[in-house]
Amino acid sequence: MPLHPFVLHRPDSAEEVIELRSALGEDAALYAGGTELLSAMKMGAISYEHLIDVKRVPGLREIFDQDGSVHIGATATHHEIENHPVVVDRLPSLAKLTHSVANVRVRVAGTIAGNLAFGEPHADPPALLMALGGTVVVQGAKGRRSMDIAEFCVGAYETGLREDELIVEVDVPIPPPGSVATYMKFQVLERPSVGVACLGEIHDGRFTSPPRLVIGAVDEVPRLVDAAAIDGADIQDEAGMGAVCDAASRAVDPTDDLSGSADYKRHLVGVLARRVLRKLAGEP
Repeated sequence: MPLHPFVLHRPDSAEEVIELRSALGEDAALYAGGTELLSAMKMGAISYEHLIDVKRVPGLREIFDQDGSVHIGATATHHEIENHPVVVDRLPSLAKLTHSVANVRVRVAGTIAGNLAFGEPHADPPALLMALGGTVVVQGAKGRRSMDIAEFCVGAYETGLREDELIVEVDVPIPPPGSVATYMKFQVLERPSVGVACLGEIHDGRFTSPPRLVIGAVDEVPRLVDAAAIDGADIQDEAGMGAVCDAASRAVDPTDDLSGSADYKRHLVGVLARRVLRKLAGEP
């Protein structure tokens, strides 16, 4: 299906973007990589009279570490993120995840902000960003504010962005020394069916604190799992491990689709949760 005609705006500053967003309201969408947006428009799933191209806005493509966090500009592409030395050094789990997003065509064009802003529930980044304690920094007519991932991802194709706001960066705290972050997924079609992320630390075979275990890509939003049952537990403690994996399976509300039944997906959540927890101990 051909694209419905639209007016393309190319502002040169975040302030211009905000003015356009305020003036055009629901008739306009922000455009960066367009890998999700343009596909949906071509299919007729959504339609906009105006697109606001943010690629020319200065400062939105920078990646740097400062004050204990990695700051990733909104228009940084997946390809740029996965290959950036700061991300590779400070957030290797995010570099690895980003390399597995979709395909190379999508990674070269698609942006991390676009991935988040579209609100696609079957996406890789939100779960790991939540596990790492990442925040989304947005700017609007009232200035800047930050939202954690749980606050930003409010539903399928729904976010905490206000009508006049744009994402300016994603800030991710650098994990403390000794901790490990990892992400695993199950995927049979073009998008992940289940994704499980975890950040934690194991010392002398024991969890030093409850790990941050997050389930994504299977429900409308990523879910943080209560992992208190393995606080201080031995990595071989099957009772505690089983309790956390069961809690992970219960935390999600999947639906039947072409990638599997709801029960099958809950089973996969438990399997992947166990694998990522063992991955913290260096197991393959």
